[in-house]
Amino acid sequence: MTGHVHHLGTGLAGTLLRRAVLAHSDRAWEAAHRIARDISTQPATAYPNDASLYRGAPALAYALHTAGHPAYRSALETLDETVAGLVRTKLAAARERMAAGQSPQMREYDLISGLTGLGAYFLHRRTRPELLEYVLRYIVRLLLQPVTVGGRTVPGWWTSDSPNGEPSRAWPYGHGNFGLAHGVAGPVGLLALCGRAGFRVPRQQHALVHACRLLEQWSSSVQAGGTAWPETVTADRWHQGPPSATTPGRPSWCYGTPGIARALQLAALACDRPSGRRHAEHALTACLTDPVQLGSLNDATVCHGWAGLALVVAAAAADAAPDSPLPGQVPLLRDLLAAHLDQHPMTDTAGLLTGSDGILLTLHTLSPTRRVSPTWTTCLLLN
Repeated sequence: MTGHVHHLGTGLAGTLLRRAVLAHSDRAWEAAHRIARDISTQPATAYPNDASLYRGAPALAYALHTAGHPAYRSALETLDETVAGLVRTKLAAARERMAAGQSPQMREYDLISGLTGLGAYFLHRRTRPELLEYVLRYIVRLLLQPVTVGGRTVPGWWTSDSPNGEPSRAWPYGHGNFGLAHGVAGPVGLLALCGRAGFRVPRQQHALVHACRLLEQWSSSVQAGGTAWPETVTADRWHQGPPSATTPGRPSWCYGTPGIARALQLAALACDRPSGRRHAEHALTACLTDPVQLGSLNDATVCHGWAGLALVVAAAAADAAPDSPLPGQVPLLRDLLAAHLDQHPMTDTAGLLTGSDGILLTLHTLSPTRRVSPTWTTCLLLN
């Protein structure tokens, strides 16, 4: 129960985030304060195996920082210390693992459970530049330093576990994950956003160029035009190289073409690679005009539904080339999200990723009548 309350994706921490963003528009802070009081009655976990950007102390701190209310200042300072200790512990374990030449578990580095997410916290918070620097140095190494698995060389972000985060006989040599939530697109997106914000470490540009090449190379053509990425790949598939054509998955924020394309766009902008930017924007535009891909979206959520797609497109459109059709797609996607909600009851669960909070916050953020800062979407690595 405690972990769920302090969960940004599926719990009350996500509700607090939504209420806080809304309060900046309507000044109705009492609702946010009430949820903050409810959450603070239970201790937020800081155990290294449990706590992450989306769970425990960092999730609560992210929501409180986004609120930006003076009433939360002292709680945030305490939580900052907790998160700093957590990051140091996780970095030490990662360095030890790298020194032993082993491949990481997915939760070591990913956005939802790992160091990429905690880096996003410090990018959002701006209180510990030295710790953010350590995280960025780790990510550069993750992207550039290969590991050996089963006698063959694979990239440093190749995981030792299966796509569900557990060891599996079906994935004897682990897997490569391309998604924004759990795969390589997460570290790439964070590195690019940090570069944009002025946080730089040695070899950062080299890592971003390398990441652009990787993502450009591993996208394959789809029948309706455009390109898509595999969500996950086996070791055998990796060593065979990218397929010439692929069947696209669901166009979701978490694993699909939209989230990966946004990471590629950000990386290409950060290292001034026009070909990567065109590649990303074309992949995203093509997926919006493919009825098969859009037809595979069957819910409204941020994680894998219409809200997530709309948020990605809005973020990408704001950075798109002058002749891009993406800006014109944003109102259409907002309308498609609203139409879906007219036909299907909204989920009654809490949270940013799979709950109603993320859907309502998306509608609020993309409203044409209110200008809402998208800074809260750093936890999605969109801005």
